[in-house]
Amino acid sequence: MTCKQLGGACEEQFRADTFAEIASQSKQHGMEMFKAGDQGHLLAMQEMQKLMQSPDAMQQWMNEKKMEFDALPEDE
Repeated sequence: MTCKQLGGACEEQFRADTFAEIASQSKQHGMEMFKAGDQGHLLAMQEMQKLMQSPDAMQQWMNEKKMEFDALPEDE
């Protein structure tokens, strides 16, 4: 999955066997972009913070992203 598919701002690709691993990679990437002061990612983080105000909305978002991950073909 890409950063953009996960609510981010770029086409950085993450590859993993589980959605939890993808989420961890995305979080690490987000921290790096935050430290770098990347404007696109900072705006995306603001949107995520709004989403996190509602636990139900955040859980629904996570479920949708996990379903997207589960639907992806496996790499050889």
